[in-house]
Amino acid sequence: MISVEEARSRVLALARAPEPEQVALDQALGRAMIAPGVARLTQPPFDAAAMDGYALRSAELPGPLAVIGTAAAGVPYEGETPPGSAIRIFTGAPVPAGYDRVVMQEIVTRDGDRIGIADVGSNLNIRRKGNDFAEGSTFQPPRPLRPADLALLAAMNVPRLTVARRPRVAVLAGGDELVRPGSDPAPGQIISSNDIAIAALAREAGAEPVVLPLARDTEESLRDRFAEAEGCDLIVTIGGASVGDHDLIAKVSAELGMERAFYKLAMRPGKPLMAGRIGTAAMLGLPGNPVSAAVCAKLFMQPLIRAMQGLPPGPDPLQAVLTRDLPPEGDRQHYLRARLVPGDGLPEIEPFPDQDSARLWVLAEADSLLIRPAGDPARKAGERMSYLPL
Repeated sequence: MISVEEARSRVLALARAPEPEQVALDQALGRAMIAPGVARLTQPPFDAAAMDGYALRSAELPGPLAVIGTAAAGVPYEGETPPGSAIRIFTGAPVPAGYDRVVMQEIVTRDGDRIGIADVGSNLNIRRKGNDFAEGSTFQPPRPLRPADLALLAAMNVPRLTVARRPRVAVLAGGDELVRPGSDPAPGQIISSNDIAIAALAREAGAEPVVLPLARDTEESLRDRFAEAEGCDLIVTIGGASVGDHDLIAKVSAELGMERAFYKLAMRPGKPLMAGRIGTAAMLGLPGNPVSAAVCAKLFMQPLIRAMQGLPPGPDPLQAVLTRDLPPEGDRQHYLRARLVPGDGLPEIEPFPDQDSARLWVLAEADSLLIRPAGDPARKAGERMSYLPL
């Protein structure tokens, strides 16, 4: 068995360079940029009023000053700015040359076209030209694009982006005992839930998943399913034949030319994990146990999908304070389903007493995975521990 760190390294080595594609800005949410957006203008394009009030010269305070015009957003004042003057100005309007301050209307006393001003403080209330970004500025965040990123790129007047093509991920569950949700299981049959969860985790990481038809416990059925995965960037299998996880999958994939990177690793849950390349596609063989499959997908599949988009693979461990004592750990790195609660500074983390890797209910209740390295000594409540958010 290899370590989790070594397995992760070998899985990430399966990622190929991302393929670029162009998308419209309004379709780019959640996408990974692989070329920067370049600002085509300066923002603000002029010195702009930060509030409603009056534009004037600081040296002429406290007045009185003559109001000689008005400026609004989209309707600038274009006249002269003689000494002793001011203009009524609204938020976002250009501040005319010659004025160096905007005073808020609440501190101004107006009598006809004459104003007097109370104590103004130190704030000039002007957003300077280019204080957000200048023409030629570049933006390329190392994460999937968020709504605020799209707003910035729109303001930069960037209508289209070069992003990584979403990896196509084929998800294949197999077993004669499996039937689709909504079916009436016959005796001995169970509902297939793993492929639904793994496809969702793939989509969460930015992929376009395809859930393949359930494979039967025959080599012919598996070959048919692998054929349907043609053209995908990643093939993720879940479980194997009834006689043992990955027995048939390992045999059939090897016959199809799979180059295996590893098979087993020192991890709980999820000891049987197969990884390699089959044709032009990367391949991950997840364990059939529901929780083991989900945890392995979180630790290996999602980082691989992110790497395929040129993103940092993650996930990065965080710190929390343990709420109860734990016995010594065994010889495999253990990921315990846990719940976070607010704490004084760091959050507190409470592992569930029941860590049965077949219980989806516990996984659904969990919001984190408490990480215990192989051979970790007994731990006391109050110690800091590493965890991964779910």
